[in-house]
Amino acid sequence: MANLNIDSAKERSYDAIVIGSGISGGWSAKELCEKGLKTLVLERGRDVQHIKDYPTTNLYPWQFEHRGEIPYDVKEENPVVSRCYAFREDAQHFFVKDKEHPYVQEKPFDWIRGYQVGGKSLLWARQTQRWSDFDFQGPARDGFAVDWPIRYDDLKPWYDHVERFAGISGNKDGLPELPDGEFLPGFPLNIVEKYFKEQVESKYPGRKVISARCAHLSKPNQIHLDQGRVQCQNRLLCQRGCPFGGYFSSNASTLPWAAKTGNMTLRPDSVVHSILYDDEKGKAIGVKVIDRNTKEEIDFFGKLIFVNAAALNSNLILLNSKSKRFPNGLGNDSDTLGKYVAFHNYSARISAEHEGHLDYKVDGKNPAGGGYIPRFRNLHKQETDFLRGYAAGFGAYRRSGSDQSGIGEDLKSSLLNPQLGNWGVGSHMMGETIPKASNYVALDETQKDEWGIPQLKISVDYDDNDAKMKKDYLDTMEEMFTAAGFTNIQRNESSQAPGLDIHEMGGVRMGLDPKTSMLNKWNQIHSCPNVFVTDGACMTSTSTQNPSLTYMAFSARAVDYAINELKKGNIS
Repeated sequence: MANLNIDSAKERSYDAIVIGSGISGGWSAKELCEKGLKTLVLERGRDVQHIKDYPTTNLYPWQFEHRGEIPYDVKEENPVVSRCYAFREDAQHFFVKDKEHPYVQEKPFDWIRGYQVGGKSLLWARQTQRWSDFDFQGPARDGFAVDWPIRYDDLKPWYDHVERFAGISGNKDGLPELPDGEFLPGFPLNIVEKYFKEQVESKYPGRKVISARCAHLSKPNQIHLDQGRVQCQNRLLCQRGCPFGGYFSSNASTLPWAAKTGNMTLRPDSVVHSILYDDEKGKAIGVKVIDRNTKEEIDFFGKLIFVNAAALNSNLILLNSKSKRFPNGLGNDSDTLGKYVAFHNYSARISAEHEGHLDYKVDGKNPAGGGYIPRFRNLHKQETDFLRGYAAGFGAYRRSGSDQSGIGEDLKSSLLNPQLGNWGVGSHMMGETIPKASNYVALDETQKDEWGIPQLKISVDYDDNDAKMKKDYLDTMEEMFTAAGFTNIQRNESSQAPGLDIHEMGGVRMGLDPKTSMLNKWNQIHSCPNVFVTDGACMTSTSTQNPSLTYMAFSARAVDYAINELKKGNIS
């Protein structure tokens, strides 16, 4: 019997284990497998194979039972996920429903999740910007959070590496606050977006409007064709899964690439309960999994463990990984695990009309979404009554002035010969929030999920800094819209709870000092060096950029370091 147990354990042993198959997990898997490590990838949700499992990708609007809308009863049953902009009939099967995976809201928080192979990489907005030293130096400048243990130069070669493989479209804008990258051709601004760019840059020195950078193949290189991906078709049906691989997802890119090596074992339907820690050996030895369907408990073993379950779930797993050495969660000597959670503030928007350029109209679609205004507040010095700053999106479109209330021939005629109205313009805020100990997640002491794992309790909220920043955004954008000659300006302050930005970060932050942080500069747990966390949980602060590109770079960089440490015998 002992030999059978040994043989069984060997069959469940790997060089590396990756928890999660989304953007960061896919990158960890690709890099580990490419470098020759036998790697187990654990995904708590169902399998989703590229193209094969995109059931709605080529459907026409009239082929949907509800013409793309979510029925009222489904919205009533799912108040949280129904608030997400992408939760529609064509993509609802990629979202977690509220009752399927409950959590405890100590304060209101809309936790948007995608439990399937590929995770939210099938659903993300695909906006990609690099961080700069203005971002990495933020905590050190104003004293909130702890200093990042790295700077831009540490991450630059890994940004280069992941951008070349993923395919990032953008222009060389030459902005120190938003470093240029290894870009495919950018998607152009339309005539009114260009007009706004000219108005802003001529009247407000130091402020810029650029073409948004995105993970779409505007003009694929050979490395993208080798992945089986082709040029983006500008369909803007991305949330359905792209059969062309026109945008980057784990399903279309990193996971198939890892599978081609023969080194990846992908195990969907595997709910990770905890990381196994051996007190005698003084290291993590594996992962306890509960089969999603059968509820069977299975232990898998590995020399390296990469935690990429998405920020809050990674916190949950580490908090639930208790041992004699770590009674309060794996690696939690600093008592910071689950704390200093932050997010992006997307709760303000502004819209207006533009009465010029009426001899132009929009033809075609822009997967980049239009323009991007990089952060300009508090860059070189503290100049406002709030800390840090915000970026903003900007877009313009030609409004329809047609009367579409008729029926029969009258309706057909108005649709085929539309009368166009003024241009509509709009912007949305992307504000940095300050990590605080009072914003935290923890294990609920009484409520458990279907697999016997404690539910996650979330206590995250806005503060006065967010309110001051929001007011500045609205005042500043209104002033810029007025200066550009826009009319009918409408400010919109949303009462949305945190979470709808879908950019939750922190709880397992990086830092220089093990007494005040969980991870070192290599994303390695200070006190458990064979465990790495490279998803949003690792973030020390949030800055204003969309974070997924940075998670990709962290993952590739951490794998490279981990393998070198294995070779040196520093990790065994």
